[in-house]
Amino acid sequence: MTGEAPALGYLLDTHAMIWALERPEALSSAARKAVSSGPNVVSVVSYWEVMVKSMKGTLDVGDPRIWWQEALEQLAATPLILRPQHVAAMYALPPIHKDPFDRMLIAQATVEGLALVSADAEIRRYASKSLRVVR
Repeated sequence: MTGEAPALGYLLDTHAMIWALERPEALSSAARKAVSSGPNVVSVVSYWEVMVKSMKGTLDVGDPRIWWQEALEQLAATPLILRPQHVAAMYALPPIHKDPFDRMLIAQATVEGLALVSADAEIRRYASKSLRVVR
């Protein structure tokens, strides 16, 4: 984790959300601790990503609409909607990561002051005073 300030909450990257539900041992001990202590936030961007990958057949979570509701409950998570401020914040991000879903999660975490839980090495490169990454 970068920085020393306590988290206002933890925004879970899509894979961190899936791992926390299906195979928590795949998460680092720091990430497991963050998810267990919360508060957890999951973005509708992750819901969108899961929906797209489910429709393409590259991810199997059953019915993604049911999965989303169950994930919110099991993770005791608050959903984060996509707001214009989040979209605008993407403009300032350096072009390190090419995945638009991950770029939006980075922007959301930055705008909302949330620590981002992710094992993605590219996301860790965005860690700064304004973005804490728990890997």
